Amino acid sequence: MQDKKTIGHLFDGIAGTYDRLNHILSLNIDKRWRRKTIKRMLPCQEVLDVAIGTADLTLEMLRQRKATHVTGIDLSAEMMRIGASKVEKKGLQRKVDFHFGSAQDMPFDDAQYDAVTCAYGVRNFSDLDAGLHEMFRVLKPGGQLLILELSYPTNPLIRLFYNLYFTYILPLIGRLFSKDKEAYTYLNRSVKDFIWGRQMVEKLQQHGFQNVNFTPLTFGITTLYLADK
Repeated sequence: MQDKKTIGHLFDGIAGTYDRLNHILSLNIDKRWRRKTIKRMLPCQEVLDVAIGTADLTLEMLRQRKATHVTGIDLSAEMMRIGASKVEKKGLQRKVDFHFGSAQDMPFDDAQYDAVTCAYGVRNFSDLDAGLHEMFRVLKPGGQLLILELSYPTNPLIRLFYNLYFTYILPLIGRLFSKDKEAYTYLNRSVKDFIWGRQMVEKLQQHGFQNVNFTPLTFGITTLYLADK
C-alpha cells in the first residue's frame, strides 16, 4: 500500500475527473450504493466522514436528513476543494467542515462523534489497524460505524468478468479520461490486495466494534459494513 503522502497527491491528480469517472465506470450504480448505505444510518447530530473526498456520501446523508452536521477529513486537498464547491452550491456550507489530515492520526477528541462513515477510503490506509483504531476512538459509545468499500464477487462467472473489467477495461478508460496512468492501475491493485467480507468483519471486531455485519451489494462488487461501539 502506498504511503499517505503519495495517496493524497495521487487523488489530487485525478480530482477533476473523479466524480464523472466514478459514475461512468460503475454505470451510475455508485449513487445507489451511497443511497442504500445512508438508509441504514441512524439519524444523529455529529458525523465524521473519513476520506470525505468530493463529499458525495456527506451530501447523501444531508439529503436524507440523517445528520445535523458533518466533519470531513481527507489527505487530498483538491478532492475536498471540489467537495466544498458542491456543498456550497447546495447552500449547505454551514453544515459541513473540511479538514486536511490523515485518518490514521486524527485531530479530534475521544468519543466526539455520533457516527463515523467512510466510502471507498479504508483500502487506501497505509496502516489499516491505525485507521480503524482512530475511528473507534473518536466514536461515541453507542455510536454507529458505516464503511462502504469495493470488494470481489463470489460467483465464479461474475468474478471472471469483473476481473477482466477491472484489470484491462477500467485502467484504460481511467487513463483516457484522467490522463493519469498510475492512478487507475493503483485502483485495480488496491482492491485486489485488500481484505473484504468476513475478514473485514474480524478486523473490525479486533478493534472493539460490536454487532458487526456486512452486506454485499450488486453481486459483491462493493460491500457495506455496519458496526456499533
